[in-house]
Amino acid sequence: MSALAHLVTLSLIPRFREMFIKAGLSGVDMSKTAKTKVPESIGVISATVFLITMFLFIPVPFFNYLADASSFPHSDWRDKLLLPTLASLPLLVVYYVTFNHTTVIVPRPLRMLLGNDLWLGPLYYIYMGMLAVFCTNAINILAGINGLEAGQSAVIAASIIVFNLIELFGDCWKNHLFSLYLMPPFLMTTLGLLKYNWYPSRVFVGDTFCYFAGMTFAVVGILGHFSKTMLLFFLPQVFNFLYSVPQLSTWCPAPGTGCPGD
Repeated sequence: MSALAHLVTLSLIPRFREMFIKAGLSGVDMSKTAKTKVPESIGVISATVFLITMFLFIPVPFFNYLADASSFPHSDWRDKLLLPTLASLPLLVVYYVTFNHTTVIVPRPLRMLLGNDLWLGPLYYIYMGMLAVFCTNAINILAGINGLEAGQSAVIAASIIVFNLIELFGDCWKNHLFSLYLMPPFLMTTLGLLKYNWYPSRVFVGDTFCYFAGMTFAVVGILGHFSKTMLLFFLPQVFNFLYSVPQLSTWCPAPGTGCPGD
């Protein structure tokens, strides 16, 4: 990777040399008799290549952590609630520092009772924390069929993109623009995964993808200021969760899945 960065730097500097001179970023070499203009600030190219190389290198030292994350779903169900909660704390801190907006618009049928908007205060942060926990587990809960995890993630991502494009013409367009920075790359990579995960599946997505996809949706929903609308895109998962509550709480026994061994 370092050798590739070296070759890229060697290739880019001659290409940008004249551009820097035309932009006025040039000087004269006082150590030479010739007064030929020499581009200045060309170090920005090497710095840019260095930063891009570092970004590309990020997955390498953390690759082992991804392997460890695959074994995470085999832990106790309480860990599946605790760890996403802890992981959502930096997200909530970013929201507090950046926005700290805890007023929600009341649905029209309830405005006669509650008014046009309602200040929730700390309750809104509790809701967002619970949303992050729900999203990270919802994709994993509604799973088990070839292409289901990646398929539902692709549908949700496409729905979010359409919603963001519509809202770009509204007053809160900046928040939806932030979401559009993340969702198209996520959708395209998920479609690539779906191609091989579609029935008959040649690969399994693993629980790592489920948690990664769910947290991605939580991030864009919270920082994009449409966390309530996000739940509309998760209606099948919400229904599946409510339907499974009696089984999760052992009120009634869970039926078999119909797979061999059940």
